[in-house]
Amino acid sequence: MRRKRVEEYIEIIHALEREEGRAATGKIATEMGVKPSSATEMLQKLQNEGLLHYESYAGATLTDSGRRLALELEGKHRAIADFLEIIGVDRSSAERDACQMEHHVGRETMERLKKFVQFAGLSSSQPIWIENFKRYCETGRAEECDLCDRCTSRCDAAKVPNGPKSESARE
Repeated sequence: MRRKRVEEYIEIIHALEREEGRAATGKIATEMGVKPSSATEMLQKLQNEGLLHYESYAGATLTDSGRRLALELEGKHRAIADFLEIIGVDRSSAERDACQMEHHVGRETMERLKKFVQFAGLSSSQPIWIENFKRYCETGRAEECDLCDRCTSRCDAAKVPNGPKSESARE
C-alpha cells in the first residue's frame, strides 16, 4: 500500500469519526473519489494493518494505533501550514499545500520544522528577518536591516542578487 494513500484514508476516517462517531464506507469513498468497492478493499487492508476496525455496512473506526497516526498527521499538517504562513503564503494556499507536503516530509525534517514554527511563535512581534524576507519576496531586493553593522560577518545580503551590497546594487 502506498503510504500517502493510507494516510489520506486515515485522515478522512478521523474527520468523519469526529463528526459522526463512525466513518461510513460511502462517505469515505466520496471523499477519496473512489468507488465504494475500492474503499471497502482499502478498509479491509487497513484493518489487517491494525489501523482501524471495519464492519460491512457500518463503516470504520480507528484503533488506538490509527488514531495516533491521525493525530501525528494533524500535527504535521498544522506545522507545515503555519510555516508556510510565516514565510508569507496565504492561509488557504498554505492549508492546501500542507495537505500534499505532509505525506512526503521525513521525520527529522518535520521535527526541525515544528521547532522552527514554535520558535517563531515565541516572539510577540515578527522578527526583523521575517519582515525583510517578506519585503524581498515583494520587491526581489534584499535590504540591509538595522543589525547589519553588528552582524556583517554573518549577513549574506551581499550574496543575494540585487541585494544592498551586491555589485548590481552599487551600479
